[in-house]
Amino acid sequence: MKIAVSSYSFSQAFQDGRMTIMDVIPTAKEMGFDGIEFVRQGQTIEELKELAPKLKAQAEAYGIEIISYMAGADFLLNGIEKQVNDLKQEVEIAYLMGVTRLRHDSTQGKDAEGKMYTVEEALPIVCEGYRQVTEFAAGLGIHTMIENHGYFFQDALRVKKLIETVGHPNFGWLVDMGNFMCADEVSVESVKIAAPMAVHAHAKDFFLKEKGEYVPKQGWFGTRGGNALRGTIIGHGVVNVKKCLSILKEAGYDNWLALEFEGIEDCLMGIKAGLANLKDMLENA
Repeated sequence: MKIAVSSYSFSQAFQDGRMTIMDVIPTAKEMGFDGIEFVRQGQTIEELKELAPKLKAQAEAYGIEIISYMAGADFLLNGIEKQVNDLKQEVEIAYLMGVTRLRHDSTQGKDAEGKMYTVEEALPIVCEGYRQVTEFAAGLGIHTMIENHGYFFQDALRVKKLIETVGHPNFGWLVDMGNFMCADEVSVESVKIAAPMAVHAHAKDFFLKEKGEYVPKQGWFGTRGGNALRGTIIGHGVVNVKKCLSILKEAGYDNWLALEFEGIEDCLMGIKAGLANLKDMLENA
């Protein structure tokens, strides 16, 4: 597997002014990454249409590949027609950026009127939206993906059912080994379910506090079941990243692996350390 880094990992440096989006590719290259994925973080579509070709040219100049583009979405909140039309513009951004993979979200489970849907109620709506987007994206040579995140479609079996229901060869799974913990699942067991459908993968690590433990205010967030997580440097937390990598390898996955850092440690230090640990795990997985 080749290792990339998500632009989301540099969020801390964006916020404190150390970096801009145009600093990501040079920094990733200097750190030793082979690829980069970009996450839409506050830019408008118009800004991205101007930015995408510049990032593509910069990546070519530095000899690093832009492997994927990540966008938000909510088919229940925004409605299928509007959300599909908006996502078609995101597909065009991905095309301008020169990437062949687009991950977009599904739903938080609530519509514009505030009605909360069950998974069974939401599934056909969300799947129809994904199907329309992936059919459009296929015409531009872009493979679309769902990532197990966002609490609603985050459990391994829920995501598996969604992918099977969409049933399109251009649609697959971005397997985030850490995010299963947000749905209170054991990452190793969930990756076993996800690995055969993987078209992309994220490496991530978390600290865990079980429900009832004291949870500090700095950097922690709740899981669906009331536990608490805090992002950290890969190899420092409780996610068995090495075993997850072994499971992906055994399933025949040999594609990109993107490092995603969400810790409160300094992000540049955390990314560098995480890359070193991830390389070591891959060599011994």
